[in-house]
Amino acid sequence: MFNKKLIKITQQIVKGEECKNLYEKAWEIATLDREYTFDLLICANKIREKFKNSRVFTCSIINAKSGSCSQDCAFCAQSSFHKTGVKKYPLMKKDEMVDLAVKMHDAGATRFSIVTSGLRLSDSEIETICLAAEKIKHLTDLSLCASIGMINESDAKKLLESGISRYHHNLETSESFFAHICTTHDYKEDISAVQSAAAAGLKVCSGGIMGLGESWKQRVELACTLRDLDVDSIPINFLNPVAGTKMEGRPLLSPMDALKCIAMFRLVNPKKDITVCGGREAALKDFQSWLFFAGANGLMAGNYLTTMGRDTKMDMAMLKDMGLYNENR
Repeated sequence: MFNKKLIKITQQIVKGEECKNLYEKAWEIATLDREYTFDLLICANKIREKFKNSRVFTCSIINAKSGSCSQDCAFCAQSSFHKTGVKKYPLMKKDEMVDLAVKMHDAGATRFSIVTSGLRLSDSEIETICLAAEKIKHLTDLSLCASIGMINESDAKKLLESGISRYHHNLETSESFFAHICTTHDYKEDISAVQSAAAAGLKVCSGGIMGLGESWKQRVELACTLRDLDVDSIPINFLNPVAGTKMEGRPLLSPMDALKCIAMFRLVNPKKDITVCGGREAALKDFQSWLFFAGANGLMAGNYLTTMGRDTKMDMAMLKDMGLYNENR
């Protein structure tokens, strides 16, 4: 029998009614028995259809500066605390970034993000990224995003003026679990970076990684924190353990738990964009097309920062087969 609590909450959300005691309700949903997972997916899909219709987006990223990061994030292949053999290089030249952006635009991406390793960039590095953004906007209709670590409001305004409309900065996990993941900076610094970007007028993309060892309660905590911050887009990643990191021995989430994570974030953040990003191939396996059924309306296409993604043509064919429409294309 279909879960009555799920039906009631979904009806409230679809009607636009205020959902009181959201944290407690999301916690109840997250701890439902496995027999109700499919019920949850159906409800999440209804909410996605209500607020996002059949339009989805595809984003792509470039690793514009790789390795030697001063932070000790337990999952990260680019941390200087880990020995992963990851390729290290300084910030790419402007034209290199532009060429890669044009390539991904031609492959079908609608959003493009310039990503760098490290806690923060120098003024000259930010200037190079801004110059690249200006040229990319001249050559393509890509929606541009930057993910360059900690920024202040002044930095954010420079990005906005160059044509970058979105800033990406993951919180990675809940505040109550963060100390298990990173000890070299405080969670409040990440919150501040998100708030600075929003204050400057940038749209904000912020999410986390599922499967780091956090509990379902802590996943709900993260979903609610992002709701309170009113971020525009929520990227959901799944841990794909990298040898040489502190997380190398952690097991993958099961496909059903991965889908359940997406669905729970959709119920807590019904009107926001939800993108499924790194680790989807490893966690979802043959269930990758189900990510939209679970409530997502965005997909990262192409390769990730230090790992390979699925062939972009396969993802575009998947969208077509599902009757979903790539935004702006």
